[in-house]
Amino acid sequence: MNPLKELQTHGQSIWLDFLARGFIAKGDLKAMVERDGVRGVTSNPSIFEKAIGSSDEYDATFEKLLKGGDRSVIDLYEAVAIEDIQNAADVLKPTYDELDGRDGFVSLEVSPYLARDAEGTLTEARRLWQAVGRENLMVKVPGTREGLPAIEQLTAEGLSINITLLFSQKVYAQVLEAYISGLEKFAAKGGDISKVASVASFFVSRIDTAADRQIDDKIAAANDEERKAHLATLKGKVAIANAKLAYQHYKGVITSERWKALEAKGARVQRLLWASTGTKNKAYSDVLYVEELIGPDTVNTVPPATLDAFRDHGKVHDTLEENLPEAAQVLADLADAGISLDSITDHLVHDGVRLFSEAADQLLGAVAAKRARMLGKKIDTQAFSLGDDLTHTTKALTDDWRAEGKGRRLWKRDASVWTGHDEAKWLGWLDAVAREQNSLRLYQRFADAVKRAKFTDAVVLGMGGSSLGPEVLATTFKQAKGFPKLHILDSTDPAQVKRVEKSINLTRTLFIVSSKSGGTTEPNALMDYFFARVEKVSGQQPGVHFVAVTDPGSSLEKVAHERGFIHVFHGGPSIGGRYSVISPFGLVPAAAAGIDLKKFLESAGAMAHACGADVPPHENPGIQLGLALGAAARAGRDKVTLSASRQIEDFGAWTEQLIAESTGKNGRALIPLADEPLGKPDVYGADRVFVDLALNGDTSREAALAALERAGHPVIRIAVTDATHIGQEFFRFEIATAVACSVIGVNPFDQPDVEAAKVKTRELTAAFERDGTLPEETPLVTDGNLSVYTDDNNAEALREAGADGTVASWLKAHFARIEAGDYAALLAYIDRNDKDVAAVQKARIAIRDAKRVATCAGFGPRFLHSTGQAYKGGPNTGVFVQITADDAKDLPVPGQKASFGIIKAAQARGDFGVLTERDRRALRLHIKGDVGKGLAAINAAVAQALS
Repeated sequence: MNPLKELQTHGQSIWLDFLARGFIAKGDLKAMVERDGVRGVTSNPSIFEKAIGSSDEYDATFEKLLKGGDRSVIDLYEAVAIEDIQNAADVLKPTYDELDGRDGFVSLEVSPYLARDAEGTLTEARRLWQAVGRENLMVKVPGTREGLPAIEQLTAEGLSINITLLFSQKVYAQVLEAYISGLEKFAAKGGDISKVASVASFFVSRIDTAADRQIDDKIAAANDEERKAHLATLKGKVAIANAKLAYQHYKGVITSERWKALEAKGARVQRLLWASTGTKNKAYSDVLYVEELIGPDTVNTVPPATLDAFRDHGKVHDTLEENLPEAAQVLADLADAGISLDSITDHLVHDGVRLFSEAADQLLGAVAAKRARMLGKKIDTQAFSLGDDLTHTTKALTDDWRAEGKGRRLWKRDASVWTGHDEAKWLGWLDAVAREQNSLRLYQRFADAVKRAKFTDAVVLGMGGSSLGPEVLATTFKQAKGFPKLHILDSTDPAQVKRVEKSINLTRTLFIVSSKSGGTTEPNALMDYFFARVEKVSGQQPGVHFVAVTDPGSSLEKVAHERGFIHVFHGGPSIGGRYSVISPFGLVPAAAAGIDLKKFLESAGAMAHACGADVPPHENPGIQLGLALGAAARAGRDKVTLSASRQIEDFGAWTEQLIAESTGKNGRALIPLADEPLGKPDVYGADRVFVDLALNGDTSREAALAALERAGHPVIRIAVTDATHIGQEFFRFEIATAVACSVIGVNPFDQPDVEAAKVKTRELTAAFERDGTLPEETPLVTDGNLSVYTDDNNAEALREAGADGTVASWLKAHFARIEAGDYAALLAYIDRNDKDVAAVQKARIAIRDAKRVATCAGFGPRFLHSTGQAYKGGPNTGVFVQITADDAKDLPVPGQKASFGIIKAAQARGDFGVLTERDRRALRLHIKGDVGKGLAAINAAVAQALS
């Protein structure tokens, strides 16, 4: 007789610890059921990892699933795993029916990531039970402390449960108690407990492996040969002794009156299932953990090799209750030797959770890699050339993130990933893509209304996150036929405001007032100005030209209703401004401009899936980018130089805000550098990391990047398939920035130092409202059309360094303070037109090339809501030159004494005041008269100072 089948006559069932698609499809499982009497199948992450990750037999199914629409990695895995479980259950259903539900089960494990999460285990077990939809399913739940209440509750709901990772007799007793209590509760509710089955998976060979290792250590330390020999007799005996005594507890429980009462109602015993029965030690019999554990009401789940071995030469007789005194003596002798079985079993539970989690990481990583490969150009790729040291650090960080489950914790909104403060409140952007996909009809109705109204222009009035994201969309996407041209106005410079006004037809323009809080100075002033202008030139109520995007209950919402705005769109209170582009703050302007939001969100969703909680760090593009940037910051390479193809180059300005405002605080920062053209390697110090976004086919910067790489600079290349994929990059960099902040050790979602400049600005504008003028200032030097200002401390230091009666001397002394690892920033409170931008860029590049230093260029007040946070809250490594100018023509703000020019001047002074209060090296140059001539004079002075 087949020894495997013969086990049935001794009351033991053989289950197979293996599952794979081809194994079922080719009839191998069915053959084992018929030939060998296999009565069940167990699965776990390790089994699925081998089946899916080590073969291509699932690829066709994955490809078919993805053709029906993109899916998350966990969805792809579960789709094939559940189908395999269903197919295996169907093969075993005749066995289940023949034995009246006593056997014929297939086990599917809840995620090992939930081993310490009772509520998560409950939720997932119920979901898997429903998804598989087979009565001969057993859901596997780990026998951890957190798993015990889940076991009881699930049993009380009528689910059949396989409790896994049991090593300790004590814990097994608790598991059996949980099963019985669950049955009692189910029966009390009128449930049919005869339909509920359970096994307790008691692991064996792993115990011997651990115990033998400690026994060997004791043998090596013993001086007495007799003691050495006695200790050696314990090897290979502990696991079986432990299992036999666990079975004795089982026998005692099922003879109790409590159990008999349940049995009378049809209850089925919870069978002990011997798991981990493949022999690890080659010195032991390959069927040791089958032959020594044969007895009634038990199951042995074996890997294929053990099954083959037992079929070939297994010996069958009742062994489970043989030599019980000797079993007890083995455990007593183990304790006498100073080896704690409790410590071994506690460690094995912890280690088992870890190993299954690692297998799940490998499994999901393999699925993620397959998904990425199958999507091809539908998802943007990235490549890292970091050098040996940064590569090593990034790998170590990746291993830490995987071991600590930080990616999953991030998605669970666990503030301990960062500083443990209020981070959990600000993670609404994580699921923004899916949420906004559900709002597509609303956006489509709005887009249709805009098109019917025949607006020629749409102007976003916002600052920071409310303007920079829409600006990327405006410059990346071509104007859609029949829709207005999208403009962004995020300045209080009178010339810039007037220039935008002249470029539009007020009677055919839609204004989108965007402010999360509703109290931001700039968009409110711009709203008041254009509302009055439309009212003056239009015969209509001006409100029909306005919509608002703001958080619920804000002051802007109240104003919008009072003024008759045609719509108020609510932003998400749990999404900060710089993370808000994939929310109404970015999508309302996009809809107004006729951008295909369905395609935009589908593309962004592909990256959201790639960066999801189910994708382990080594395959997660957002986490990998963030860890690389964090590693660079730790290594002193804290200047992130951003470059991009022309059509998407404005992405850099959005990324500047995201990175600077998120990381720049508590004396730490990544300093992002957008629009600094790539130079030769020798103009850069050892504080740089380069990130390039290249559209498909664009190789214009590759020679420069390759030269930087050869010179030892870290280079990260992101290949963007198409400009319409910009949504993918928004999401990638949001994840990456949040991850980098974790590595750096700061809260990604606050901006404490932005508020400081706002406070000073409000004080100055209040003084103007009261006195009709801003406080007087006295220049240190006036040189032609330029005047120099700074605080007393900076002035004293610069005079000591040789500053005298010329602007060039002050700049020379100022630039002399630049040290290795510093950066220079030009902060211009002037019109951001093409000529002014070019002039500022000229000075910037001159400083970079002469001083071999990173350079930033920002236009105020726009940068106040962006890089300004890092300038004030980051490390004191910035050397600042602020540029201000008299306005050729000012513009009034309706309802205020303060004009746009006064507001801008107050913002510049407030900004400069905070810089100097923070002991920053700062100098202000003020232009009198023509701005163009003033910028030319500044460039001449810069050239002289650097010569």
